[in-house]
Amino acid sequence: MKVLVVGGSGFVGSNLCRELNSRGHSVTAMSRTPSDEDLPEDVETVSGDVTDYDSIVGGFEGKDAVVNLVALSPLFKPDGGYRMHDIVNWQGTENVVKAAETHDVPRLVQMSALGASPDADTAYIRSKGKAENAVKSSSLDWVIFRPSIIFGDGAEILDFTKKLKDMFAPGVPLYPLPGNGRTRFQPIWIDDLTPMFAQAIEDDEHVGETYQIGGPEVLTLRDLTEMIYESEGKSITIIPLPMPFARLGLTVLGYVPGFPMGADQYRSLKIDNAVRDNDIGAFGVDPGSLKTFDTFLSERN
Repeated sequence: MKVLVVGGSGFVGSNLCRELNSRGHSVTAMSRTPSDEDLPEDVETVSGDVTDYDSIVGGFEGKDAVVNLVALSPLFKPDGGYRMHDIVNWQGTENVVKAAETHDVPRLVQMSALGASPDADTAYIRSKGKAENAVKSSSLDWVIFRPSIIFGDGAEILDFTKKLKDMFAPGVPLYPLPGNGRTRFQPIWIDDLTPMFAQAIEDDEHVGETYQIGGPEVLTLRDLTEMIYESEGKSITIIPLPMPFARLGLTVLGYVPGFPMGADQYRSLKIDNAVRDNDIGAFGVDPGSLKTFDTFLSERN
């Protein structure tokens, strides 16, 4: 199959391109500034910005499937403010849908997020809900993935815990963690996730389905933080930071130019990011076969 991966140069995209290439598909990676540095030699690259329809539409011609991975990170405040989530995540998806329909691309696989809803509490999750509506109202054979956080080499979660500490307690071994780090996640390894995306492209049985995908265990933000620092041989002492103080700090500092977080990140820390029902079984995956976050950390150090 001829597959276009929109956002193919990113963390998820480059790994998915490798998975699809290994399965014998003809793969094209689209991004604003395409780079083939992390891609197999026979993966093509093409330039395109999802916020500019004319820049992407030509790349859809002759494709059998498209995967849309483009989205701004929920972990950090976007340049240009939170309205950028709508511009990139939602309106960008509308442009992807339009381009796929223009060139009669039969299959669209959309990466969404847990809790996606136009009425959600954060700008990121609201934009993902609007994007899902754009996909579902299209004429395409669509499949939607809602994964928890994804880990692997180059994943944002590794830097996020460091930046959160540097914001509240730079230069000291204390870590004031908002809400004592009770927010729950169900992290999944990138190499466990990409084969599921590939199956969604290849198998018609997944058309019209929305899948909630999580890893083999539920971990709190505190668990993740302690694991990351311990894997690097660093000692920290976590102290609880009451959520009202975190809200005040993130809200006020969010107005400081260049500060990486804001009120939306505070709201996201109040929302668990774990699945109610894990849909990995739809892809024939046994939870016991999935890589744990702790195993990943131990293998990379």
